[in-house]
Amino acid sequence: MITVVLVDDHPVVREGMRGMLSRETDLAIVGEAAGGAEAVTVATAVRPDVVLMDLRMPGVDGASATEQILAACPDTRVVILTTYETHADIVRAVAAGASGYLLKGSSRVELAAAVRAAARGETVLAPSVSARLRRREPRVVLSAREVEVLGHVARGLTNAEIGRLLHIGETTVKTHLQRTFAKLDVSDRTAAVTAALAYGLLAPP
Repeated sequence: MITVVLVDDHPVVREGMRGMLSRETDLAIVGEAAGGAEAVTVATAVRPDVVLMDLRMPGVDGASATEQILAACPDTRVVILTTYETHADIVRAVAAGASGYLLKGSSRVELAAAVRAAARGETVLAPSVSARLRRREPRVVLSAREVEVLGHVARGLTNAEIGRLLHIGETTVKTHLQRTFAKLDVSDRTAAVTAALAYGLLAPP
């Protein structure tokens, strides 16, 4: 069972998300919050697998709440669910450590699939967000091998699996990832994939 916390300052939006996800037998809503500060409190208490997070809220916004939640609950994945899709908003979410970025017009099937993907450690982006990111000029440059390794990370492969697939040692895979982390100014695999997507360096999965 994948546990989920819903965060949005509009009760009707939370009700709609709850209604859609409650139809999925493998998803369980374990908490809700009407703002960023409350979201941090709830997530820290129940430690869900996934948080669906609104971006723009009064007080503590979604990006700040995401950063605080991930600091307290590193195994939790946060997916931004918003009506905004500007590049600045996306980059703020990426910088905070969000695993995905969806729009509130997403269907029940898309939303449920995104929650499952995020729980598996995958990066989730709405198609329109992916298209917007592909039009952006990259801010950093990754080597072809670094992109190749990161692409396999995005598909959920372990370092050992990537090494076997590319016929290189696991230590070499780690070295490529460490260099990628440094270039993207991130500290983990999920953040690296999300940042590379946001900068248009990696094709959306």
